[in-house]
Order: sequence, then C-alpha cells, then structure tokens
Amino acid sequence: MKNIKNVCVYCGSSSRVDDVYKQSARQLGQILAAEGWDIVYGGGRVGLMGIVADSALQAGSKVYGIIPHHIQSREIEHTDLTELHIVDNMHTRKQMMVERSDAFVIMPGGLGTLDELFEIMTWRQLGLHDKPIVMVNVHGYWTKMIEAVRHISSVGFMRPEDLQMLIIVNDPREVPAALKAAPQQSIDPQTKWI
Repeated sequence: MKNIKNVCVYCGSSSRVDDVYKQSARQLGQILAAEGWDIVYGGGRVGLMGIVADSALQAGSKVYGIIPHHIQSREIEHTDLTELHIVDNMHTRKQMMVERSDAFVIMPGGLGTLDELFEIMTWRQLGLHDKPIVMVNVHGYWTKMIEAVRHISSVGFMRPEDLQMLIIVNDPREVPAALKAAPQQSIDPQTKWI
C-alpha cells in the first residue's frame, strides 16, 4: 500500500496491564511517526490509547482523536492532540475513524477493541473498504482470538480467503513492512459507509 497518510490504531484504554503491552504501545507510536504517518484513534488519554498518542506526538506525528460525548464527559479525553473531535455516539466515532484512515493497526485491548476489529473486518468482508488491517499479537495476546477466527472459517461461517484480510505480526516493528506490502486500495474512499 503506497498512499498511507493516516493510520487508525485500535487498542485498550486500561492502564492495569503488564508493561510489555505498554512498551509495545509506546514503540508503535514512535514507529508510525518515524514513517511519517499520522494517527487516528479513540481520543482517550488513558491506557494504551494514551501511550500511543503521547509517543506519536513526541515523535512528531499529528494525532487525531475521536471521542463520544458520554466518554469525554468523564474527563478522560486527551487534551493535547492535534485535533479532538467530540461526537454524539460510538457509531459516529467508529465511522469517522474509518473514513479518516488509510489503514488499521490492532493492538491488545478489551471488548471495545474487539468490537472495532470485528466491525472493520466485517466491513471489509462486505466490500465497504479494502484498507489493510494489521493485528499486533504482542506476547501472544491475540492467539486464542486468531484461533477462534480460524475455527469460524473451518466450519464454514467465513470463507477461507477472508482469513487473508487480517495480517498478523508479533511485534510493532513489523507493522510498517506489513502495511507497505498490502495491496493498493481499489475501493473509492469517498463511498458512503453503512
């Protein structure tokens, strides 16, 4: 994929996680910034989300946050971003993140990250986008989920070729090469989303 400008990062908002995940988030922000790519993410200042944003900003990237009002009102939004968009609901947030991004990187996270991952995979399966999706399987975090997705395919609820839409790497340092090797986007990015 040649024309990457904005990379959407989906990751957890918990700070109560092992340092291996925090260090990987810090590393990812630095790596994406070193490539000259800007970040689109959920707009929070806590957990891996905040770490990715801070490290990318410190390394020179622009960082665009998109946060729903009901989360922002809890005072967990990041106030030092290039832009912070406060939206009405989670659906608007996710749609705006997709529209503003050229590629997606999935880091460890909780149910919200899973929701974002499966939605972006479903939209790709339905032909609503063909942007690359890279999952960083830090310290084997996603291994059981990857096995579950392969099981879904093996019993016929997903086409085997759809497994190829998810590019899996084990380390943030592998992300740039994975994104650059992805096929060029062919679906018009101006297409309306569901």
